[in-house]
Amino acid sequence: HVQLVESGGGSVQAGGSLRLSCAASGATYSRNCLAWFRRAPGKDREGVGSINFFGDTTYQDDSVKGRFTISIDDAKNTLYLQMNSLKPEDTASYYCAAAPFYCGGRWDLYNYWGQGTQVTVS
Repeated sequence: HVQLVESGGGSVQAGGSLRLSCAASGATYSRNCLAWFRRAPGKDREGVGSINFFGDTTYQDDSVKGRFTISIDDAKNTLYLQMNSLKPEDTASYYCAAAPFYCGGRWDLYNYWGQGTQVTVS
């Protein structure tokens, strides 16, 4: 079993920055792949970026390239999403997800989810 707890959301003006964190615990073999997803009001859930156990970014949505960076700490217990140059269209609930083998952008292939953290850009 894997537990994921996000933090770091909040309200920021356009052009600002936020860093989200996701504390991961539980069986490490079940969280070889970690990812960030987001869901904006009235829209489907979409992938933001993902990373594998070795720290390689395995997926990044075109809309965030050059602005967002996904990383993981050396202990592989905390996933980060550094968000720079935020835009109003980045407003969404952001979710951390984990999977044992799939490291891409499809949300339906992730097994474990956090509760989400809200990001509002005005």
